[in-house]
Amino acid sequence: MAVATVPRRQTDLLEAVATTRHHAHTFALATRLLPRPLRNDVYLLYMVCRTLDDLVDEHHPEAATRLRQVAAWADGRAPLGREERILDDLFGRYPGMPREAIADFCDGQAYDLRPVRMENEAELDTYAYRVAGTVGRLMVAMLGPLSAAADASGRALGIAMQRTNILRDIDEDLGNGRIYVPAETLRLAHVADLRRDDRRLLLRIEIAIADDWYDHGMAVVHQVRTGRFAVRGAAVMYREILRQIERQFPSPNRAVVPAWRKPALLAEAFLHG
Repeated sequence: MAVATVPRRQTDLLEAVATTRHHAHTFALATRLLPRPLRNDVYLLYMVCRTLDDLVDEHHPEAATRLRQVAAWADGRAPLGREERILDDLFGRYPGMPREAIADFCDGQAYDLRPVRMENEAELDTYAYRVAGTVGRLMVAMLGPLSAAADASGRALGIAMQRTNILRDIDEDLGNGRIYVPAETLRLAHVADLRRDDRRLLLRIEIAIADDWYDHGMAVVHQVRTGRFAVRGAAVMYREILRQIERQFPSPNRAVVPAWRKPALLAEAFLHG
């Protein structure tokens, strides 16, 4: 009697859904608002990016090799591992997805393989583009851009979200030997020791920069064919983390948007979409 097997794509998808819901509550909530076939592909893209990110964060001995392998696929080589196989399938169904975005993403992850020190805001913007603006560009291609401007808007929204992550995770990153807040801005805000000095001025500066990126990135909501409500909902919920950081001044605790607040934010996104 033959034993039934689960198709490989279905196995990947089950893991992708579980990974997204476990690691990215806000993103997972917004993703549920997408049409099912597109939603499933977004889950798969998230899993690929998350897998590579986790390899770096966990100091996996094969992290550098895996990043080079995925970057080689982006350069036109045949897929070797699961991540390239999934990407190969996605890029086959969404021909507008930019391959250079995958190479840039790998470059950004490789940056984190060593202790991180940013010198200025331009350097931070470059990093934020590589690890998150690239994902914004890939998402735009999957949602169906209505104009060339959508690519730049998706990039900007990704940068805004990554800058939000950095502010939320300052203390956790410090513990891992990473300081993403630029040295130039630390000096401007008179912060010599991120653990002990008053960070309110520093956070106000960085929040203002992140808000400016959100202002540019939100234009993407009207520049894509599908998933406008989902994109706006994700952006609004993520931007709320900045407001939560402001409410918590000067507490160093990690800012989290309460679960009960998210439905209200989604309703706001729907009403003002």
